[in-house]
Amino acid sequence: MSFLTIQDGTYGYEGNTPIIKKINWTIEKGEFHCLVGKSGCGKTTLLKLASGLLKPDTGNVYFQGNNLTEPSHECGFVFQSPTLLEWKTVMDNVLLPVSLKRKITKEDRKHAASLLDMLGLSSHLTQYPQHLSGGQQSRVAIARALIQKPSMLFLDEPFAALDAITREELQEDLLRICQAQHTTVLFITHDISEAVYLSDRVAVMDQGKIIYDVNVELLKPRTMKMRYDPYFNDLCLNIRQVMSGEQS
Repeated sequence: MSFLTIQDGTYGYEGNTPIIKKINWTIEKGEFHCLVGKSGCGKTTLLKLASGLLKPDTGNVYFQGNNLTEPSHECGFVFQSPTLLEWKTVMDNVLLPVSLKRKITKEDRKHAASLLDMLGLSSHLTQYPQHLSGGQQSRVAIARALIQKPSMLFLDEPFAALDAITREELQEDLLRICQAQHTTVLFITHDISEAVYLSDRVAVMDQGKIIYDVNVELLKPRTMKMRYDPYFNDLCLNIRQVMSGEQS
């Protein structure tokens, strides 16, 4: 069985018309998958099913071969809002998931400092969130999600509110760290170019169904020049046409 498997997953809030309709999807260990689609198509609901935050009405979700009925401690989450605690420093925000479970060790602090260094925040360890830019706060949120070395990371439009340059920088940071730690990723975005740049595989959702998926044949590590290659732009156009109903 794949690292993460959604098998005939269906879900409707409070018994209403299903938002997710018999979706089947697999992610292999170490892969980076993106979901794109118009607002209201069911992307976030599918992420919640895949991560155990919601239980499917019918069907099953399997994580590392086990039926997933609640969020696993092996999973990390990053959402659109960084949701940092304003009264805690950068370092303490990153270590928060650890502190909720046990006493923080020197190794925990060393690991947190290493993550923050990889994200360009080594000089901000003692600062508070209100003194950080939006991009810096997003970096702290990523470090917090990775502090317990999760094998799976779920991200729901984490860079949506950022400017284009900061967004691209964070994409580079995320790819580098996830590849270094062999983290498997499911990432939701409205940005087609972001999905293509990050992914091994991109899926398009519409009205609760996956209507199209494609493997991204770009070399790793990804480079800025790839964003301007004919293949990259042709694939972005193809996905855009699918989302517009011009192609299936």
